[in-house]
Amino acid sequence: MPTLCDRLLKLKEMFKSKFGSIPKFYVRAPGRVNIIGEHIDYCGYSVLPMAVEQDMLIAVEPVKTQTLQLANTNPLYPDFSTSANAIQIDKTKPLWHNYFLCGFKGIQEHFGLSDLTGMNCLVDGNIPPSSGLSSSSALVCCAGLVTLTVLGLKLSKVELAEICAKSERYIGTEGGGMDQSISFLAEEGTAKLIEFSPLRATDVKLPSGAVFVIANSCVEMNKAATSHFNVRVMECRLAAKLLARHKSLQWDKVLRLEEVQAQLGVSLEEMLSVAEDALHPEPYSPEEICGYLGISLEELRTQILSPNTQDAPVFKLYQRAKHVYSEAARVLQFKQICEDSPEDAVAQLGELMNQSHRSCRDLYECSCPELDQLVDTCRRSGAQGSRLTGAGWGGCTVSLVPADVLPTFLARVHEAYYQGSGRGEAPGQHGLFATKPGGGALVFLEA
Repeated sequence: MPTLCDRLLKLKEMFKSKFGSIPKFYVRAPGRVNIIGEHIDYCGYSVLPMAVEQDMLIAVEPVKTQTLQLANTNPLYPDFSTSANAIQIDKTKPLWHNYFLCGFKGIQEHFGLSDLTGMNCLVDGNIPPSSGLSSSSALVCCAGLVTLTVLGLKLSKVELAEICAKSERYIGTEGGGMDQSISFLAEEGTAKLIEFSPLRATDVKLPSGAVFVIANSCVEMNKAATSHFNVRVMECRLAAKLLARHKSLQWDKVLRLEEVQAQLGVSLEEMLSVAEDALHPEPYSPEEICGYLGISLEELRTQILSPNTQDAPVFKLYQRAKHVYSEAARVLQFKQICEDSPEDAVAQLGELMNQSHRSCRDLYECSCPELDQLVDTCRRSGAQGSRLTGAGWGGCTVSLVPADVLPTFLARVHEAYYQGSGRGEAPGQHGLFATKPGGGALVFLEA
C-alpha cells in the first residue's frame, strides 16, 4: 500500500494537472472499525471503535470566486461544482459530493456565514465504499475540517465531531455520532470508548498478543440509499416511547432508549427485564403503537417518524430494545476486560464479539447471508471472535485473531471466502487485512 507521503505527492501532481495550480494544504480524516457496540450510539449508549489506517485525503486551494469545485481521483465519481453560497443537498441521491457538501454546510451554518469564498478540492480515498468502515463520514469530517481551515476559524475536536455528526443528517440518515467522533478523537495505538451527552473519549488499551482483522464481504450497503437504517432508528425511538409510557414517564419527551434507563435509574440488566415486561415479540402495527400512545396515525407519521420510514408497515420493538440494552452492556464488559487484562482476555473478548454478532443477526436483523458466512469462516480459521461491523446488511466483519496464527488465518479466509468465488477479485488491502488503531483527522500545510 502506498505511504501517506507517496499519496500526498501523487495528489499534488493530480491537483496541478486538474486545476493548473498547487494546493495550499491537505486534510486527512480516517475511517474506523467499530470493535463492539453496534447500532447503539443513536440510542445514547457508549461505543468502542478505533480509527483505521485507511482514510480520506483532500487537497485544497482557496479561490477568489465563490465557486466550490470538487473532483475525485477515482473516475467513478464525477466532478461537481456549485456556488459556495447556494448549497443544495439532494436526499434522494446519496452522490459522493453530497457528503462533502454536508461537512461544508455544517460549518457554514454553525458560524452563520453567508458570504463564503470558493475553493478547488481534489478528493482521494482508500476506504472501500459502502463497506461499513465509514468512508462517507470520513468525507464529511474531512470537508468540515477543510472548510474550517479555509475560513481561518478554530473549533475543538469535540465541537467539530458534533457539528459533522449533525450535518451528515442532511443526507437523510439518522446516525448517532460514533463515526465522526472517532474520526476526530482517535489516537494512534489505542481504541476509544466514545460516550455521548456530553461527548467524550477514553483510551481503551487492547490486549497484546492479538490483532483485529477486517474482512470485506464484498456486499455493498449504502445506508443513505435505503430505509433499513432509519427504520431501525425509529424502532428504537418507538420502543423508548412505549417503555417510558409503560413506566409512567413523560414519553413524548423521550427519544432514546438510554433516556428511559437514566430516568428510571436502573441497570442495563434491569432494563432488559423492563423490556420483557412491557413489549411483546410480535411486530407492532402503526395503529397498535398509536393506541398505546394515544395519538393519531397522522401524529405518528409527522411528529415521530422520519420521512423515509412513514410508510413502514410494522415495527419490531421488543427485539430492537433487547439488542440495544444487551449490546450496551457488552461494550462496558469489553472495556472492563481490557482494563483488568486477565490471562484469558482474548477468549473473553472474542466471546463478547460473537454474542454481539448473534444479537445483530437475530434481534437487530442487520446481517446478511454473506456476512454470516464470512463470520463463520473467520471463526473456523482461528479467530477468537468475529462479528459484522458498521451498519450491516453487507460491508465488513471484524475478527479478533491471536497474533501467532495470523498468517494461517489470512490464508484460510482468503481460500475459503474469496478464492474462486468471484468476490473481491483482488482482495489485497481492500478485502482482508490486519489493522491497528490509527490517529485522527489532521491538516498538512504545503511546504
